Amino acid sequence: MFKVLVADPIAEEGVEVFRKEKDIQVDVKHKLKPEELKAIIGDYDALAVRSETKVTTEILDAAKKLKVIGRAGVGVDNVDVPAASKKGVIVMNTPDGNTISTAEHTLSMIMALSRNIPQADASLRAKRWDRKKYMGVELFGKVLGIVGTGRIGREVALRAKSFNMNIVAYDPYLSDEMAAKYEIEKVSLDRLIETADYITVHTPLTAETKHLLNEERIERMKQGVRLINCARGGIIKESALIAAIKSGKVAGAALDVFESEPPDLNSELFTLEKVIFTPHLGASTEEAQVSVSVAVANQMIDALRGGTVRNAVNIPAMPAELLKQLKPYIELSEVLGKLIASLASGSIKKVNIEYRGLIADHNTAVLSLAVTKGVLSGLANESVNFVNAPIIAKDKNIIITEARTSESSGYASLVKVELETGSGNFSVAGTVFGRENKRIVQLRGYDIDLEPAEMMLVIQNNDKPGLVGSIGSILGAEGINIASLQMARNATGGVATMVLTVDHTINEDTLSRLAGLPNVKEVKFVKI
Repeated sequence: MFKVLVADPIAEEGVEVFRKEKDIQVDVKHKLKPEELKAIIGDYDALAVRSETKVTTEILDAAKKLKVIGRAGVGVDNVDVPAASKKGVIVMNTPDGNTISTAEHTLSMIMALSRNIPQADASLRAKRWDRKKYMGVELFGKVLGIVGTGRIGREVALRAKSFNMNIVAYDPYLSDEMAAKYEIEKVSLDRLIETADYITVHTPLTAETKHLLNEERIERMKQGVRLINCARGGIIKESALIAAIKSGKVAGAALDVFESEPPDLNSELFTLEKVIFTPHLGASTEEAQVSVSVAVANQMIDALRGGTVRNAVNIPAMPAELLKQLKPYIELSEVLGKLIASLASGSIKKVNIEYRGLIADHNTAVLSLAVTKGVLSGLANESVNFVNAPIIAKDKNIIITEARTSESSGYASLVKVELETGSGNFSVAGTVFGRENKRIVQLRGYDIDLEPAEMMLVIQNNDKPGLVGSIGSILGAEGINIASLQMARNATGGVATMVLTVDHTINEDTLSRLAGLPNVKEVKFVKI
């Protein structure tokens, strides 16, 4: 008998999915305080949540039997996924359930913003008849700029076409075929900013997309542009938006999400009549709630019974025993993908994965998924997991190839990843010593012995004396400690690669100073 705790309100249809199964006991307990959840979570095999319950490391430490956490929705911001992974707990979400709901909400916000509907409604309720004050604009013939063309972005484009809007989109991995299918003109981010009458964002919040629309980019937009965010708070910088609304640069904005939620309702943002708001309602439709609730219940039941794991954000779909056996190589494969994608330049066309030695005797499909996930993790405009990585790669016309050979190349097992890009080929290879000692043994054609770390500084340089000291001086002046240093070269005095593992993030100014050193050819900071 599996015990399931439903800690947040989900649609009754989802709860009924659990109740009808003979081997499932479901308890519905909402609004538990952290100490209350901690006190009882040890009795449960599965936990279903939405966004209210925070599944912290402390909660997970108390969850002795927990096997799966199901999030009835897209984001898993309220779940400590790394901590869950360390505990061997599957974390899954329902990425497709709110696609239509969020796309429709985006169009609703665009229309309400164009016709001043919330403001006019409030005025009339205040017993005023202000027809001239709330003059609107038509969508017909306007340019809609979409930043991010994942599932939701494409559905927004499809609906906007019915208003005869002209669609331009920025997404480095939007294929020509997909753009043609949805009648989207692919443009650069700069071009989108300069030409769009409306700009809507549909990307996850990452280090790269945080404050993507900031003071500098807003200043380059058309006079009277209108901005919409139904994705994640923080993609549009709120302080920059406030200034642009007050100056008249931005004619209006519609926000469903905020940099902090719930937001500070005393913020100047909420005094601006030209901005309309909703309290994170993108997925709040009856249909979406039923869809995600039923989906997460079915996914959790399958996972508990040892069946197919769908929409997991932290592990691939495979039997538990095989997962345990291959876990070190799964982790290595993802690191290899992340590392080489960070070092490569140019758009990725092809990912070639080669397995040598004993590892080639296994079903390596899951390792290829891990490599693909790693390659795409820092590049895709949507959250990447083991389930959707191949789909995203296909959408972006990235070809994944796999080859296996029993030849060992000097190692019992070897995983090699090569990227073919518009700028050339880039490769990395690694192995596992013992049970879990993961090592990078080849990098860009050089032999190396590197234990992968969370933060690495990779420098390509001419092999000349004194360079290490100069690098150390610059990093030392910034208080950045070097944990280890590995050198790789093919010939004395030739081109070499230096990898330093460090304890802190390195800012752009420091990277520029390093890149300006004599004999330094390229500097890349890699965060795994």
